[in-house]
This record gives sequence, C-alpha cells and structure tokens, in this order.
Amino acid sequence: MDSDLIVQILFAAVKTGTPLLFIALGEVICEKSGVLNLGQEGMMLMGAVVGFLAAYGTGSAGLGVLAAMIMGCVMSLIFAVLVLHLGANQVATGLALTIFGTGLSAFIGSGVVGQTIQGFQPIAIPLLSDIPFIGKILFSHDILVYSSFAMTFALMFVVNKTRIGLTLKAVGENPHAANAIGIKVLRVRYLAVMFGGVMAGISGAYMSLVYTPMWVENMTAGRGWIALALVVFASWRVGRIMLGAYLFGLASIMHLVLQGLGWSISPNLLAMLPYVATVVVMVIISADKFKEKLLAPRALGKPFDPRQMA
Repeated sequence: MDSDLIVQILFAAVKTGTPLLFIALGEVICEKSGVLNLGQEGMMLMGAVVGFLAAYGTGSAGLGVLAAMIMGCVMSLIFAVLVLHLGANQVATGLALTIFGTGLSAFIGSGVVGQTIQGFQPIAIPLLSDIPFIGKILFSHDILVYSSFAMTFALMFVVNKTRIGLTLKAVGENPHAANAIGIKVLRVRYLAVMFGGVMAGISGAYMSLVYTPMWVENMTAGRGWIALALVVFASWRVGRIMLGAYLFGLASIMHLVLQGLGWSISPNLLAMLPYVATVVVMVIISADKFKEKLLAPRALGKPFDPRQMA
C-alpha cells in the first residue's frame, strides 16, 4: 500500500471511530460511578433520529445536535429513576431501554427514512492540516470530530486531576463509605448517568448528521454494544478509550479495505469481528477475578440504598 492509501484508511478509521469515542466516554463516566447502563444502543438511536428530525425540520445541524443531546439526557433520566430510585435491576433495565429506544426510534423516524440533509462539513485547520501524513488524518475533519478530541482530553484532566474525579472514583469503589463522609452518592450517580446519555445523544447525532448523513432504522448497527466492550478494553481509563475507538473503527472498515485490495477472505467474516470481540468481552467482564485485573469499579452494577449499611 502506498502512503496516500494508508492516510485515507486512517482518516476513515478516525471518522468511523468517532461515534464510538463519544458514547464510550459517556459510558466510562457512568461506570466509574458504579452504574452499568446497557441502554446505550437505544439512547444512541433516539439521539440519531431526534437529531436528524430537528436538523431536517430547521435546516440547522447545530440544532440537531442540541436536540439529540436533550433526547439522550431524557432517556438516561428514565434509566436513572428506575435503577437509582426504584431499585430496578441495572442489566434488565438497560436491556429494556435498548429495546424501547430501538422500537421508538423506528416509529418516530418512519416518515423520513432515506431522506438526506446537509450535515456538518469538514473544516481543514490552517497549518495543522498541511502537516505531512498526520495533517490529513487528524486535522481535516468536521467540528464534531474536533469536539471529541477536546472532550477526551478534558475528561482525562477532570477524572485524574480534580476533586470531581476523586468523588466519582469514591462513589464507584465504595458508595457506602462515600456516603459516610458526606458525598451525595445518588446525586453523583444521577449526574454521571445523565452525562452518559448526553454523550450517547451526540454519538447518535454524529451518525445521522455526519457519518451518513440520513436516517435509516437501526443505523447504529450495534455500536452501543461495541462501546461497552471498548470501556472494558480500555480498563476504565479515559486516555485509552480514544485509541481503542479508532482501533474498533479501523476493524469496522477493514473488510472494505481488504476487499478493495483483492483479498479472498469473506467480507462478511471480517465485518463481524468487532461484534465477536464485543461478545467475548461481555463474557470476560462477568467474572469477578477479571474485573479486578481490569481495574473495574468495585461497586459496578451494584445498587445503593443510603438507608442500608455496607
């Protein structure tokens, strides 16, 4: 392969990995607070359809992203009320939210299936985009890709260097101890879940406003599940999620690349690899001994009742 082809492949990997990066950043914050939200796929789909409808109706992609963020937040609040206040099982509720979001998004978007809009356009950053090799790969994208860069580094700082990050870790590791020293555990978890919903909404908006840009039923194609696996692969470390997202993005397009190069391997076999990896990770995370090795929050998936002692 020549250098131009490599640049094009890596450029596509960044673009394909961006929705995974957004939703995985939201999920890692959610999980660091001790809440496992398996409803990411449903929230992402609702963000995609609402964002598309808003942009389609107003002609503004920016309003579309805002609408998607609000929709993602609303969906996350439904989840948060059920699991944090009503004590519903986190796994079952997350699965129900995904099923609900998948069906509702198909119903809401039935009238605009296949319609296209003018989404966000690439913006080449002066000077930086002219840097050989990496200029095209990193600095010739749209505003949402640049926002994902900024969000990643901002979260790295917040999680690792601020009081907010310490509070989040305390709640995720031992909520009863955190509650004993005056931390409002449920408030922290509510905010973390809502942040995850907002990021899922942005991720969905990216799919329908940039990556396509159009609305098609189930257009996320399991990316919400892949994001869950990505968080585990990154060992719940924000800094590793960006690299993991782009690796998953590369894996998602490799069947097209290899097919174009004339490889005889079945493209269907290559296309399923990211999803096979997701299933394997979901199996691994179910074992407590692996959770400890992967630095999983100790209270992940466990309900918290402030009236009970640890």
